[in-house]
Amino acid sequence: MDDSLDLEFSVTYRHRIFFTEHAFASGNRVLADLFAGAKVIPIVDSGLASARPGFVAEITAYGKAMGVHFTRTPLVLTGGEAAKKDSAVVKAALAAIEADKICRHSYVLAIGGGAFLDAVGFAAATAHRGVRLVRMPTTTLGQGDAGVGVKNGINTFGKKNFTGAFVVPAAVVNDLGLLASLDARGLRDGLVEAVKVSLLKDPVFFGNLEKESTMLAAGDIPAIGRAVRRSAELHARHIAGNGDPFELGSARPLDLGHWAAHKLESMTNHRLTHGEAVAVGLALDILCARDLGHFGQEEAERTLNLLTALGFRTYAPEMHLDGGAPMLAGLEEFREHLGGQLTLVLPTAIGKSIQVHEMATAIVRRATDELRARDQQTCAARS
Repeated sequence: MDDSLDLEFSVTYRHRIFFTEHAFASGNRVLADLFAGAKVIPIVDSGLASARPGFVAEITAYGKAMGVHFTRTPLVLTGGEAAKKDSAVVKAALAAIEADKICRHSYVLAIGGGAFLDAVGFAAATAHRGVRLVRMPTTTLGQGDAGVGVKNGINTFGKKNFTGAFVVPAAVVNDLGLLASLDARGLRDGLVEAVKVSLLKDPVFFGNLEKESTMLAAGDIPAIGRAVRRSAELHARHIAGNGDPFELGSARPLDLGHWAAHKLESMTNHRLTHGEAVAVGLALDILCARDLGHFGQEEAERTLNLLTALGFRTYAPEMHLDGGAPMLAGLEEFREHLGGQLTLVLPTAIGKSIQVHEMATAIVRRATDELRARDQQTCAARS
């Protein structure tokens, strides 16, 4: 006789995010208290190590001064999008974790940009079926969005994040002082996620971004710090409170603009950064929402003007490649990545949104044409 068991259980997670400055300064106890009594392997983004030549030594000195048991001089691995293009960084991190006898009660400290954290995080998630990970994002994009999330992974089969996992980090440490090593492009990159999440969740925050857009575009660190912190808080509260932190359903309530962004990153071979691609994707979805009757013309203009004021371009020539067919294929690729039916989030007002399950190609084509025309006007005005 057939029989079965159908059991339900739940697991409680704790998502901790610390905001500090100069985390490796002697006397700053954030990391020392986190790691008390445990072994820690520090792994650093090569881009960060190059931009801050004394940073690796600073980490080592902190460990000695504060009694943190670092298992080695920080391991420096390839950073940037190259960290995710294959399994090399994951394999190197796994080899170091094994060599240093890092166990499930030890920690991996990953310090770097969002792509780097994704790759090292995947290594931590798969070693011993999961060792404790502390993320220290060093970019505006990482501190405001990717670094405070619960995803990791690398790109395989030509698809973004095809191989990965959902894991809540043991902690995230946002060190505002690390943003000082970024160039203007890097400082700007994460601001688009602040625009996105404010558009979906917080009209007051959206207004503040408009008011401070000149300071933000100029790279004012205190203003950027305020934007990044609020962005991180909104993203983290959504993860903790939306009921689907591991995305078991088909909805992605924070992925406004991301179906197009993911496709553009691939089509441009990462000539566009993630933030730059999201800015274009956000503009595209905004116009689609307007043309579908969900979003007002005035609010659409405010959003596009804010993106431009922050220094983002809202069009990429690749959008019209081969008549736009490759770009439109991004919709199906996004559906495949979600699983189930296509689900897109679109704004209905600043601070509110809905989910739709279809997007007519004619709407996308018209919006793409409009973005090209706007871009041509902007370029002509600047010349």
